[in-house]
Order: sequence, then C-alpha cells, then structure tokens
Amino acid sequence: MKYEILHDLSIPKLGFGTWKIGGGSYADLKLDSVSLAAIKSALEVGYTHFDTAEMYGGGHTEKLLGQAIRESRADRSKLFITSKVMPSHLKYDDVLKACENSLRRLKMEYIDLYLIHWPQAGLKLEETFRGLNKLIRDGKVRHLGVSNFNLRLLKESQALSETPLITNQVPYSLSDRSYVNNGVLGYCQQNDILLTAYEPVDKGRLNVNRTLQSIADAHNATPYQIALTWLISQPRVITIPMSYNPQHIRENFESVDIELTKEELEALN
Repeated sequence: MKYEILHDLSIPKLGFGTWKIGGGSYADLKLDSVSLAAIKSALEVGYTHFDTAEMYGGGHTEKLLGQAIRESRADRSKLFITSKVMPSHLKYDDVLKACENSLRRLKMEYIDLYLIHWPQAGLKLEETFRGLNKLIRDGKVRHLGVSNFNLRLLKESQALSETPLITNQVPYSLSDRSYVNNGVLGYCQQNDILLTAYEPVDKGRLNVNRTLQSIADAHNATPYQIALTWLISQPRVITIPMSYNPQHIRENFESVDIELTKEELEALN
C-alpha cells in the first residue's frame, strides 16, 4: 500500500467505500450477507481505510461496517474509519447527536475522520464547526474534513476549523474533472489537503477508450485498475472504490502496485 503523509498522519492512498453497502438511502436487509462478505473480503485483502456515512443505508451501513470489523477480529487501532454528518444535521446540537449515533452504530469509541457530507443552502458553517471542534476536543473525532465543497466553502471551513482540514471528498475520475476545473484539486495540493476521489470508475460504467485499453494491456491490468492507478499517482489524491465482487475488491487493492510511466500519465491526463 502507498500512503499520503499529512500532519504526521499516514492515510492509505486507496480505501474501501461503502455507499450501497446495506442499501442506498434506506436500509435493505436483504443485502446484509453480501454486504458483510464484501467488507470482510476487503479486510482480508488488506484494506485499512473504510469510508462510510450516517446517510448510507439510513445508518445501517455503519452498523454493518462495525459488525464486519468485530467479526473479522480486526485491530481497531490499525484501521482508519471515515464517516460523515448529513446536511440536515449541521446545527450545533445535531452535529453532536449525529456523531454519537454514528459511534453507537459502529460500536466504536472514536471516528478517525469526520466530514460534512454535503453543504446545505443557508449553511451556517460557524455553528457546524463549533460542534465539530467540540467533537475533536472531546476525543470523539480525531480529524475533520468536508465533502462536495467548492473552493469558497473549503477556504471558509479551513478558517473555522481549530485543527487542519484533512480532506475534501469529491467526485473525480478520468471522465469527471470538474473539481480540477474549479480549482479545488490545485488548491488542495498546494495547501496540504487531501482530495478524496469518489466514483473513481464512474459507478462501474468506465468509458474504456483505445488509449486506456492499450495502457491496461501493457501492464496486464484491467482498465479499471489503470483508472485507479492514475488517480493515486497524483499528489494529495486518494480514492475509495467500492465493490461487492471479491475479485474486483482485490484488483482494486492491487492497482496501488502498478507504476505508470510519465508518457502513460500524460496520455491519460
């Protein structure tokens, strides 16, 4: 595994996302067995960073993640767990309650990285960060970040956070460069903030053109692996692909070991 070192914190370049694990916006109990199997497969392969949110599965995803970790007897101290507070819970008291509920569902004493999931219209960031900063002081959360924030909101969040912001989690892939074009990626790279790329292979619908396929063939890899490798080859970029398929879970993990040439990176860029 490769890592980003940030403020004495070591974060894997590739983690395991959990959107759709245990359901979409609502719990789907019929998915429990396959969801638990997917998380356990990721743990077995070697993933240590798991990304979740109170919004996923209506909170059920957090329950399944904690259950899978306990049943796998994984060492919590060696894991990096990210969760997120939903837009309707951004008032001071709601932030504190949302975190307590996430901890209860995870059955954990702390969350490594806690994000504002989405900005909300009329968002009063001062009030939200008053709650987030208290969670840090109380030891419930170790690091803070945001998700889906534009450059203005990211800078405002930096000013309000009592500790360094760790990440802005946004959609980023070979086909989606919107957060490159709006200046967020460049700003993150210049200011020691990780850009966590979600939907890194376009929800499994990656457009495989001739260039991508030829680079994949040259490395005896899949185009999906090359798409992930392209992301994590960039400074201050990490990514969190998700899959139920044990083979894809392993292939995603192994994409970290692929080394692209300068010419290949330029072609993909």
